[in-house]
This record gives sequence, C-alpha cells and structure tokens, in this order.
Amino acid sequence: MTAYTPDFSDYGRLAYDRIEVADALYRWAAGLDLGDADLLASSCTEDICFDFAPAASKIGIEFPALSSRDVVVKTMIAVIGPLDTSHAPSNLRITVNGESAGLQAYVLAQHFSPGEGPRPDRTRHALLMGRYDANLVRDAEIWRISRLTIDCIWFEGDPTVVTAQLSAN
Repeated sequence: MTAYTPDFSDYGRLAYDRIEVADALYRWAAGLDLGDADLLASSCTEDICFDFAPAASKIGIEFPALSSRDVVVKTMIAVIGPLDTSHAPSNLRITVNGESAGLQAYVLAQHFSPGEGPRPDRTRHALLMGRYDANLVRDAEIWRISRLTIDCIWFEGDPTVVTAQLSAN
C-alpha cells in the first residue's frame, strides 16, 4: 500500500482562499459599521442577491430581497450606515470548490441610534444574533459574495432602532 503524500501547494492555496473568503465577510461587516459604500461594494458581486427577510420577519420588519450591488449598497448604507453599529462575525465555516465557495457564520450585530452608541446612558438598542449563509465567487484574486441570506437566531432590544431608518428611506 502506497502512503498518501499531500500536495502542500494545494493546502497553501486552500488556506489562502479561506482567508480571502472570510475577508469578504469582514469587508461586508466593516462597510456597514463604517458607512463605507466602497468597502461594502468591494464585498459583493454585481448581481448579488441579498435576503434579510428571514431575520426581518422574526423581529417584525418587512425587508424585501435585494438584487444588484448598486441596490444592495445604496439600501444598506441608507438603512444601517447612519446607525452606530458593530457587526462581529464568528464561527466561520468555509468550503472552497475551485472558483466558488460557501460560507456559514454567526454575526452578532449591535445597533444604536445615530450618535447614541458611545453614550454611557444609552438605553435603546437592537442586538441581533444572525446566521449568515453565503455563496461567493472568485473575481480575479478577490472573493465576492454572490448570495447572502441572513436569519435571526435571537434578538434583544428595540427593533425601532433599525425600523426608524427603514421608515426614513
């Protein structure tokens, strides 16, 4: 019986791809938290499908699925960008298959009304533990999200912190 000798160059490429796939999620989260449209756009394919409806329905919000990078970025920057937010991804599970990848993660997302995050006397917040399920594709050497669905595992706080921005837009 011949012993299996792994091709370590494959492991190196896989490790690199997994880090870059994770970076797409980190660019998404940082783009939202910083209100940075360019950073958020860098995480998405032109034809991204973004579906927050599963999470939204559990906290009493109507939010339609969005298609196209321009629509997703414009909508998310308008709704989340003004808020004081912190999106903290964890428990990333990544599978890479050539030029495509799958990603599942948890993201703890804290939301405060604009300007209230750093105040010690703040009382209103919206804290969401979301389950992210995404497909990604390689675009040259950068990975981008082509489909992102977010579901809500649990929620705490006041959903009107987020819905106020929905109503304003």
